[in-house]
Amino acid sequence: MSQLLTRRRFLIGSMLGASVLALPGCDALEQNADIGAVLRSAEKLTMKAQRLLQGHDALAREFAESDISPSFRVNGTNAPDSDEYVELAEGKFQGWRLKIGGLVERPQEISLADLKKLPARTQITRHDCVEGWSAIGKWTGVPLLSLLRLAGLKPTARYVVFHCADELEKTLDGSGRYYESIDLIDAFHPQTILAYQMNGQDLSIGHGAPLRLRVERQLGYKQAKYIMRIELVDSFAGLWGGNGGYWEDRGYEWYAGI
Repeated sequence: MSQLLTRRRFLIGSMLGASVLALPGCDALEQNADIGAVLRSAEKLTMKAQRLLQGHDALAREFAESDISPSFRVNGTNAPDSDEYVELAEGKFQGWRLKIGGLVERPQEISLADLKKLPARTQITRHDCVEGWSAIGKWTGVPLLSLLRLAGLKPTARYVVFHCADELEKTLDGSGRYYESIDLIDAFHPQTILAYQMNGQDLSIGHGAPLRLRVERQLGYKQAKYIMRIELVDSFAGLWGGNGGYWEDRGYEWYAGI
């Protein structure tokens, strides 16, 4: 997957072209320790440009019921294999609690039943995967903003981190636990929800039961599944590879706006 060329990577590469060609020879690319910083700067430029053009509250396109795709592939893991998750799934997630902590005034532990009692939002949107496929689905869940207001953010909070149940190959700290993050601009966006239903049914395990993120203005790998815990942080420094996400620690862009 890391070799896939997305439209956004192509655009960033185009912007970087002149800078790279200006370096004194190919050896400079191998020896220059700041190349990573240049790439990160280009990503920030893309994010700022997109948000300037679209605005912070610009909505992703929403579709009609008739547009819902007849099939919707599972992205990422088909099912977590941790003992904790298997036990929760066998109990139909009655023992599951969403924990919200970190830089918050009022840490929370919320059951799935209580989440479903909160005001919900339903939206029909297109999921765009970095692998090149897309599908339209109907999602129902709690606006993330509502939960953040419930917990109360401390002034130093800058990012929302989603800790998930799925474990892939061993990560840089040896845990293998999947995680993802967004900033407060996307967290407060009206279409950013924690979904517990897809197409009118409770989420299947393949699609992220009991709870998954939908941040509709970003690519599919940002849509974290199997959410267990939310943490508010001021930086990514203490998180695994320090880049804000499982795939980001492996070279993907942190901001995957579309």
